[in-house]
Amino acid sequence: MKLNIKQLGLCAMLGVASLATTSCNDLLDMEPVSQITPVDFYSTADQLATYLNNYYNSFLQLPYNGYMYHEQAYNDGMARSDRNTDIFVQSIGGNTQLFADNYWEVPSDKNLQSNYFAYIRICNYFLETVLPKYEAGQISGNATLTKNYIGEMYFMRAITYFRALAVFGDFPIITTVLPDQSTVIVDASKRAPRNEVARFILEDMDKAIALLAPRTQFNGQRLNKEAALLFKSRVALFEGTFEKYHKGSGRVPGDSNWPGATASYNSGKTFDINTEIRFFLQEAMNAAKQVGDNAQLTANNHVMNPAVGVTTGWNSYFEMYSRPSLSSVPEVLLWKEYSSAQNIKHDTPYRCKVGCADGYTRTFAESFLMKNGLPIYASGDYKGDVTIDNVKSGRDERLQLFVWGESDLMDSDPAAPGVGKLFKSPAITEATDERRCITGYQPRKYYTYDYNQTTNDEVRGTNACPIFRTAEAMLNYIEASYELNGTIDATARSYWQSLRARAGVSTDIDATITATDLSKESDFGVYSGTAMVSKTLYNIRRERMNEMFSEGQRYTDLIRWRSFDRMLTTKWVPEGVNFWDSMYQNYLVDASGKPVTIISDGSNNSIVSSKDLSKYLRPYSRSMSSTNDLKNGYNWHEAYYLNPISISDMQYASPDNTKENTYLYQNLYWPTTGGGHADK
Repeated sequence: MKLNIKQLGLCAMLGVASLATTSCNDLLDMEPVSQITPVDFYSTADQLATYLNNYYNSFLQLPYNGYMYHEQAYNDGMARSDRNTDIFVQSIGGNTQLFADNYWEVPSDKNLQSNYFAYIRICNYFLETVLPKYEAGQISGNATLTKNYIGEMYFMRAITYFRALAVFGDFPIITTVLPDQSTVIVDASKRAPRNEVARFILEDMDKAIALLAPRTQFNGQRLNKEAALLFKSRVALFEGTFEKYHKGSGRVPGDSNWPGATASYNSGKTFDINTEIRFFLQEAMNAAKQVGDNAQLTANNHVMNPAVGVTTGWNSYFEMYSRPSLSSVPEVLLWKEYSSAQNIKHDTPYRCKVGCADGYTRTFAESFLMKNGLPIYASGDYKGDVTIDNVKSGRDERLQLFVWGESDLMDSDPAAPGVGKLFKSPAITEATDERRCITGYQPRKYYTYDYNQTTNDEVRGTNACPIFRTAEAMLNYIEASYELNGTIDATARSYWQSLRARAGVSTDIDATITATDLSKESDFGVYSGTAMVSKTLYNIRRERMNEMFSEGQRYTDLIRWRSFDRMLTTKWVPEGVNFWDSMYQNYLVDASGKPVTIISDGSNNSIVSSKDLSKYLRPYSRSMSSTNDLKNGYNWHEAYYLNPISISDMQYASPDNTKENTYLYQNLYWPTTGGGHADK
């Protein structure tokens, strides 16, 4: 099975239609899948595969923080997956819901049904139906495949619950298809403490790991054992560090102001959170090591650009993000395929080429080490930031490869007009908002030199999308082991050195740590809460950011580290390239040589921010209008670490349909009125 399978006429038969079907009490209830799918359908391995194939895209793209994971569509796709963080910004107006006051409101309408409970029900129905048949030997076909398909559904249920855990914290644990009975449904809506939810996810992952075949069985195109081990380590690391850094905030069970303490069904429960933290970190280490010890990192030959006329085969590391198939790339444990023949395509390569109303930040660019392993402020080799080429010169090759610089080759295809054309300048002053690079640091990750995918503004992209990589397992182990034991053990050191060697950076980790001055580091990973972390832990976080950027991990990392706290009292202003020292001169004439005026007067017509504010681009300060709530920077609220529960969901989960007696208690600092804003 390939992850580009189209959902044709099978959708209705196999239960996708049930996502839109609700009964009298639709908080947790849906039309039974058995009314849509024949009772005897789940009798062969092929039938199980057919059922699962229809849900791959849905489960891998469940919403989190308002965007989709593994998204390759009508924009620069996964390149923008770290938006709403300190390292990447997206959209001309910015995200006012997250970073301005009084925009994020408590929803009135239900939001748990279609986003979470519907998917949980799909998983539970499959497992309830298939497991008895499997245990009775009533499923014909390849036994290995049958086991794998059951393991996949445990994996999918775990994915769903992890998204719910990350978004809401405490959450109801439901393992059966509920009957259409109000009392049963309401009783099942009791929120389990988050540590119990996380343990439940790990239990599902253990079941999946025991059943799933290795990656080689499907060349990384189905959920597999190694991907499951990696995901287990991700979940365990998330929960272990969340509980560690949020302990005492009211978001962790047992805190004095934890909302779950007032729920009668939690009466008598006690919590040893320190023991829970150790448990999760140890689980993260154990799972990550099983992947990391067998990791085959894709080689980087340290070539930063192809020769003119060369479109493929010039650097395997760069092309891990820009090739049509990843079957032969062992580092990629799971990937999604696209196909022109099946009209399943995306726009990522073109948008990475021309700009897409987004960009990496100055904070991001300055975080990368020099090739000698020293931070830019500790090395005499740093050339400054007057040009992007200077910023990239002598730096970590991940910065050099995956962010455009002026002298990077842009078109290499001999059949392309202007073959050998250099990038020259990011689309900073592009008149069309959607094609503007708002910071100047334009994504090159996921770009391809296949000109057929980048020739014009059509959806032509067919390069694969990597979903799970073994490099993450190595990073998970490094972080979990240090968080648990306070040291860099031999395994962590070997993993870390392997990642740095591939990036063309000195493997002398200790020299980096010694040279680090946390007061000169600007990314949010410096802090957990209001306290600086150790220099060693910061550098572990730095490595994670520099390796995993644009792969959808950064926002979740900042949440679990409690790193947004710095904006509770002091606004943070996103900045981009050094535009006003000299770069602006590249934009004073158009392609025909005609003079151009760069509007930067702070009006609504401004294209860039004024040099009076800063020589660095400030993408959300280009207009200083009173209606621009982000003109002076981002802020944050304590409530935003968890999403609010909607009023309708609270009422439906109440024995008397009132929000006052609901089993779905509201998250901390959110009111129980529709349209209400965070209290703190």
